Amino acid sequence: MKKAVVMGATSGIGKEVCRLLLMDGWTLGLAARSEERLALLCDDFGFAKDRIKTAVIDITSVDADRMMLQLADDIGGMDLYFHVSGIGKQNPTLDEQTEMNTIRTNAEGFARMVGTAYRYFAEAGRKGKIAVISSIAGTRGIGVSPSYSATKAFDNNYIEALQQLAHINKLNIKFIDIRPGFVRTPLLDDGKHYPLMMEPEYVAKKIVRAIKRNRSVAVIDWRYQVLVSFWRLIPRFLYVRLKIKN
Repeated sequence: MKKAVVMGATSGIGKEVCRLLLMDGWTLGLAARSEERLALLCDDFGFAKDRIKTAVIDITSVDADRMMLQLADDIGGMDLYFHVSGIGKQNPTLDEQTEMNTIRTNAEGFARMVGTAYRYFAEAGRKGKIAVISSIAGTRGIGVSPSYSATKAFDNNYIEALQQLAHINKLNIKFIDIRPGFVRTPLLDDGKHYPLMMEPEYVAKKIVRAIKRNRSVAVIDWRYQVLVSFWRLIPRFLYVRLKIKN
């Protein structure tokens, strides 16, 4: 039976991916910051309650790595680490607290947890997968979301670096960098208009397929694949003059 730890499991993409994995027979360690939301999640997943363990984990905490490893032990091991945790909002006024919180969660917390998963698989020579939700926002800097786009670029490069490191060390670890466009989740519940919005159920199916197929990078969906391709081609001197806002 396959086992996974899902960090950021209680809403949106994380919740829907968990549902699909449970329906496929997986045993899951579900982690999030809110104990209340974890309890509600267990109620929603009552059909598989014997295959669920939970832990309240804040990835910005220095002991989050230890707690994640304990959760993996509670479910009898880990074949997949799936990192969904992340925050982000538009910040055109460059509010300092918003910027620092985003960096602590999306960069520092990301590195803490993904690095822990890497060491878990590497130190015992275990076969495993590390899948992360990053974003197409990591492709270019976005003026209204500086820390968000910057930290997502960090995530993209961190995973690529670990993939190279695993290859150097001949480790049997697969890495899946999942880059969605706009998804209808609480993260985007701010009253602003977002184009090409996708539903979490649709995105979750694409994610599970990418994990099963060991896709190194999965941009979801085809419309965003086209958009990102054109986005990369815009010269910097023109790009910085674009008025990207909502």
